Amino acid sequence: MIDRECRIQNTEYNGAADGSPVVHNPSSVFHRLSSVFYLLFSVFCLLLISGCQKPAEGPLLTDQIEQLTQEKAQLQRQIEQANTENNKLKSRVEVLSSLGPEGRLESFSPLKSIQIGRYTNFYDKDKDGKKEKLIVYVQPVDAEGDKVKAPGEVDVQLWNLNNSAGEALLGSWHVGPDELRKLWFATVVTINYRLTFDMPEAVQSFHEPLTVKVTFKDHLTGKTFEAQKVIEPQQAPDDTQPNS
Repeated sequence: MIDRECRIQNTEYNGAADGSPVVHNPSSVFHRLSSVFYLLFSVFCLLLISGCQKPAEGPLLTDQIEQLTQEKAQLQRQIEQANTENNKLKSRVEVLSSLGPEGRLESFSPLKSIQIGRYTNFYDKDKDGKKEKLIVYVQPVDAEGDKVKAPGEVDVQLWNLNNSAGEALLGSWHVGPDELRKLWFATVVTINYRLTFDMPEAVQSFHEPLTVKVTFKDHLTGKTFEAQKVIEPQQAPDDTQPNS
């Protein structure tokens, strides 16, 4: 009896006694198929969601790559420009080092004096019969006697030496280095700084001589140079501005 019951139980779980397959419970088979279906459906949904996200991420990634490429090219250009400037500076340093301090100073022709141009005078710019401008021509001169565009700053004063001490100074002006270098004026006749000033209110007439005094501070050597010129009264003045 015991052996028979064991054979019957083994037949139910492992197959029939003659080796034919056992027919399982239909509800158990349906449960297993449902689990497999749900698993496949979940995998399909995940693939569908990831597939929907790729088109949106694709253009964004392309834009990022393009931006990084542009930034890399810009940085490369900056590096090349910096290398070029660095090479230029190295070349200048080598030249200056080879000259030495004394050689660098000797390569400059220092100023010897300044001159006030002969066309320095009062002018009627708008042709209304009234002289409203003072134009002063300043010429820095080096040791060889050449007129040069020397860097520096200028102080100009207008005097009436016939007046009393407290009223002799009629006007004064200052031209800084940044402004002065823009006022270099060259013609076929001569070259000079051309300084134009409004007529000071203290000037009431031109019937007596007036004196222009110029002080030039050389920014290369630190030296100061002075010159002055008397503007003589004119009975029949020519108010036409010269080209020099």
